[in-house]
Amino acid sequence: MALFRNAKRPLGMSLYGARQSVAAAYSTGASKGIAISQSTHVTASNFAFLGLFSRRFSSQAPSSSEQMNLIKQLRERTSAPIKDVKASLVECNWDIESAQKDLRKRGKVLAMKKSSRAATEGLLGLAQSEGKAAIIELNCETDFVARNEIFQYLAFTLAKQALLVDNSISGAFPFGPDYLEGLKFNLEHPKISGETTVQNAVTEVAAMMGENVRFRRGFVMSTTSHGVVSTYLHTSPQPGLGRIAGILSLEVEDENAHLDALQNVGSELAMHIVATKPLFLTKEKVSSDALDNEREILQSQAESTGKSQMAIEKMVEGRLRKYFEEVVLMEQKYFLNDSLKIKTMLDNLSKEVSCLVKIGNFFRMEVGEGIQRDEASGADEPVAQAV
Repeated sequence: MALFRNAKRPLGMSLYGARQSVAAAYSTGASKGIAISQSTHVTASNFAFLGLFSRRFSSQAPSSSEQMNLIKQLRERTSAPIKDVKASLVECNWDIESAQKDLRKRGKVLAMKKSSRAATEGLLGLAQSEGKAAIIELNCETDFVARNEIFQYLAFTLAKQALLVDNSISGAFPFGPDYLEGLKFNLEHPKISGETTVQNAVTEVAAMMGENVRFRRGFVMSTTSHGVVSTYLHTSPQPGLGRIAGILSLEVEDENAHLDALQNVGSELAMHIVATKPLFLTKEKVSSDALDNEREILQSQAESTGKSQMAIEKMVEGRLRKYFEEVVLMEQKYFLNDSLKIKTMLDNLSKEVSCLVKIGNFFRMEVGEGIQRDEASGADEPVAQAV
């Protein structure tokens, strides 16, 4: 019973308090009717304002068809994924200009997060002027992005910028990404335009593509005297772009020599370089390390035959000649006519132009070569090597 009384007591007190409050309210209402009326009027005004604000806000939201049109416009401007385009438009209350800025911020953050991912696909960009050529490698993660028009535009534009850089080094000049990263230039593509730096342009394209995009390396070659620089691009989707490139300089002593013949033969030799992958220009330029390593391998192979020492030495020398034919450009046979050596082609060209013609430098570059090996070993990015 005691417990029951204690349980009912708070309820009774609550009812009593409520009854007193009601009485007080009636009393207050009777004595201060004007104040209650004013309070009610202010509250009603507040609700009316909120209702007006709500109606105004809802009237600003575009219709479904307008939303689709804005998504389409922003997608065409930026080439960003549709889900990112819609998210930025919603975040910016369907203001397309603000959403475009928001997309760029989102994309740059995303590009930084993806910068550690392997990028072994891509394109080579090649630009050329009289007596000079520049080639760069721009990497991405997939062949799909390498076919994108914005990626291709950037690759070719970077090659043109590398060609315009004034360097005092004649001949062959390899360089890494640091050489161009801070260079300012203008982009003139409908989806990416304005003044920027090489580094920012690469980051912006990476943001648009949704992949890791990086400028890896480059190579500039010029003639040191009267002559020509010849190039060839293999697997080329359009002029100035490709996956494999051959480049060389042909030089003559006579400044009055006709260069048309040099250019024709130079183009054939550039194609040959792509096909045969030579490593050295002449036998004299084969490094001692490479020669010793090859000789050691050939010696071991010959000794395994069990023949006499004299026979082994002849086998090694014969196989070394074969090695030179494989890796030395001047010792190779022309890939379209194996009865003709490169050395013979140059001799014939010299007779045609009535003066000595020689190869100044040559270089071969292929997209992605060495990337996986370098990442596995933790080595620095390789730079194109002059020969």
